[in-house]
Amino acid sequence: MNKYTFEDIIQRDGKLVYTNRGDSMMPLIKEGRDLLVIEKTRGRLKKFDVPLYKRDSGQYVLHRIIRVRKQDYVICGDNRINFEYGITDRHIAGVLTAVIRNGKEVSVNSTKYKLYVYLWYFLFPMRFIAVKTKNLFRKLKRKL
Repeated sequence: MNKYTFEDIIQRDGKLVYTNRGDSMMPLIKEGRDLLVIEKTRGRLKKFDVPLYKRDSGQYVLHRIIRVRKQDYVICGDNRINFEYGITDRHIAGVLTAVIRNGKEVSVNSTKYKLYVYLWYFLFPMRFIAVKTKNLFRKLKRKL
């Protein structure tokens, strides 16, 4: 049995369609519900792009670019509050171009998608407070 990496499939076919694992990109992407279309990158990525990248540990991650710097990207999941630094072009396997939900494809170029991205980004301070509050309640619940 041949074992192909995401990079192999993207290189061979030009794109990868798969479902994710985890909740780091909720509410946009939900595990077991959505299919993701990942395509080859064409040059340097830009703010709000969602790359599929491979950490040095070998773990694949799909998170949003928050800032483009000269040598790397600052990246964060839509359902996360901690930024990840040091992700370079060599880490990136491809970039999200569409989400397929209930058989309907939503392009990252659609107005609906772009509205979500801008609202989600500008609500980051409130998300930060919500996540910190949720974590505090979890911690208190465990102690009780």
